[in-house]
Amino acid sequence: MMLQDRVILVTGGTGSLGKVLVRRLLSGELGTPAKVVVLSRDEGKQHDMRMAYMHKQVTTDEVIFRNFQQALEFRIGDVRDFGDVCSAVKSADIVINAAALKQVPTCEYFADQAVLTNCIGAMNIVRAIRENSYKVDTVVGVSTDKAAKPVNVMGMTKAIQERIFTSANVLNPDTRFICVRYGNVLASRGSVIPLFHDQIASGGPVTVTVPEMTRFLLSLDQAVDTVFAALRTAKAGETLVPDAPAATVENLAKALIGDRNIETRVTGIRPGEKMHEIMVSDEESHHTVRRDGYYAIQSMLPELNSETQTERALSKEFSSEDTVLSYQETVALLSKSRLLVGQAKLAEGGELLA
Repeated sequence: MMLQDRVILVTGGTGSLGKVLVRRLLSGELGTPAKVVVLSRDEGKQHDMRMAYMHKQVTTDEVIFRNFQQALEFRIGDVRDFGDVCSAVKSADIVINAAALKQVPTCEYFADQAVLTNCIGAMNIVRAIRENSYKVDTVVGVSTDKAAKPVNVMGMTKAIQERIFTSANVLNPDTRFICVRYGNVLASRGSVIPLFHDQIASGGPVTVTVPEMTRFLLSLDQAVDTVFAALRTAKAGETLVPDAPAATVENLAKALIGDRNIETRVTGIRPGEKMHEIMVSDEESHHTVRRDGYYAIQSMLPELNSETQTERALSKEFSSEDTVLSYQETVALLSKSRLLVGQAKLAEGGELLA
């Protein structure tokens, strides 16, 4: 199995995606890794995650001082710091870059910080491998639908991250650099569903930006599925995209409110937001193919796309406006994901999903 006895580095591994990703890596579904290393800046989140994996009778001192003897290893560090990245990458076989500044308004106000994490962080990974000849087999960059025809800083920096990783294949032929791109992850930290839950618990109002606004929806496990599919099938320079459904913000709010007597209030579009997201742009559709239930956006660089072009999978851009679920379908999706109010649960590893 492809991850058997491999060392896997997950940057930003204490985030919503990172925690589910780490749990599934350790489950052995793609083989049992020799070690999974989490690199992140927040010692509090690392401590909480570490304790969630340890037996209740293990003392805190044992957990801390046996950190480098565990299958799950934690490192305090920052993808912005080249030294931190070198230290973590040098022993890795596979790097999954999930470290990011991802909230749209935050990135609009602190654009320089978004560049440092989303762009310089990616550049540091590439530079560490190139300058030190580290024997990394694959690097996966975690991107977003906002990188397609970006109108906000978050999307712009993620689009640049994609190009940093894609172009890295040319001068680093011994390492495969690939990306995944997907839409809103249901109940991830900072997303709209936890906000709606909090507003409902407080008796409202539930704030809707624009009722007709649409967003792609994906569960955390589906996001991890996309990463695993990329590891299995993506070719150097490709970006893998799931064929995900979308819903209107209005239907999301109504589904979560249910039969409660709670007001919804329209607040208007926020800085940097789009009405509809795009997973694959019209320009990208010309070099996008279908593979195992996903769309694979092939690189535009001729050095990385020398194979005979297969039949294109899309005749136009892939927009969230194209695949909008009905209200009943939105309810069904949220119910299946146990995200309706009253269905909240803890994921394995202790993460609150709703």
